[in-house]
Amino acid sequence: MKMERREIEEKVNDFLVEEMEIEAEKIKPEALLKEDLGLDSLDFVDIVVIVERTFGFKIKPEEMADVKTVGAFYNYIESKL
Repeated sequence: MKMERREIEEKVNDFLVEEMEIEAEKIKPEALLKEDLGLDSLDFVDIVVIVERTFGFKIKPEEMADVKTVGAFYNYIESKL
């Protein structure tokens, strides 16, 4: 099943707010995951688990290496679905 881009964004934003406790207004496509949202390597481990559970695909850590912004993260998930 192809998921709409808007749905992907909503699900990602929801778990960033709920699970990672990031303020919703900070979550913008251009926001940097580490610098702007304050995510560290432990957070990324949690995010991998959440994404795998939510979207049903496995993430390879090396594929995430180039994902620096929220928008790039949406793009990455969209490309895997």
